[in-house]
Amino acid sequence: MGSITEIKSIFAHTNIEDYTLLIDEYDADQRDGVKKIVASARKKLDAYNKEIERTYKMYEYERQYRDRGYVCGIDEVGRGPLAGPVVAAAVILPVDHNILYLNDSKQLSAKKREQLYDEIMNKAVAVGVGMANENVIDEINVLNADYEAMKQAISKLDIKPDILLNDAVKIPGVDIDQVSIIKGDTLSASIAAASIIAKVTRDRLMIEYDDIYPGYGFARNMGYGTSEHIDALKKMGPCAIHRRTFITHFV
Repeated sequence: MGSITEIKSIFAHTNIEDYTLLIDEYDADQRDGVKKIVASARKKLDAYNKEIERTYKMYEYERQYRDRGYVCGIDEVGRGPLAGPVVAAAVILPVDHNILYLNDSKQLSAKKREQLYDEIMNKAVAVGVGMANENVIDEINVLNADYEAMKQAISKLDIKPDILLNDAVKIPGVDIDQVSIIKGDTLSASIAAASIIAKVTRDRLMIEYDDIYPGYGFARNMGYGTSEHIDALKKMGPCAIHRRTFITHFV
């Protein structure tokens, strides 16, 4: 039968896909400790199955356009901050393997984003990342800088995509068919994956900038206009990565 500690260890070292067999095996055990373990396992398995269903829906656009060839998701981050670049990512996901927990990067914890970043980079057919820095943003405005970063990201893919799934935009000057999806980072797995790659890439860069330009709190605010950041901007003035067209109210 095994002790409660042993049974707990068995569940802990078993993949959640195999929980059903373990639940069936220990379901008749009337010990309170085992009942709690089984109940917890059921709850985790239930959540896992719901995530599988949610993820399946996230791949609806990818399934819809699969017969067109390589489907690529595009997304960007960093329109709103007072400092740092906009970053865009382009991601082509495999057709034979779904990645669970993909979602709009803002809906995920930093830890989950980092985990998914590694999984996407390992499993994706191709990933491209593009950036437009503060000088470009000041020169051509943030929307056009976004477009430049997106075109960069597409150009850095090892494989040319046959169709682009974009989060609510149409990218000018691109000779690839595009589908604009409102709130695409919550509806398309490819766009969600791109949002995660872009967010993690930019966050890591802003953490590096925090060492180069201390005092603004870039590692915490990622360049956004928090009270800490604005106070520092008023006291110290702008640094090299501040967007001059964004800070006219503070400096």
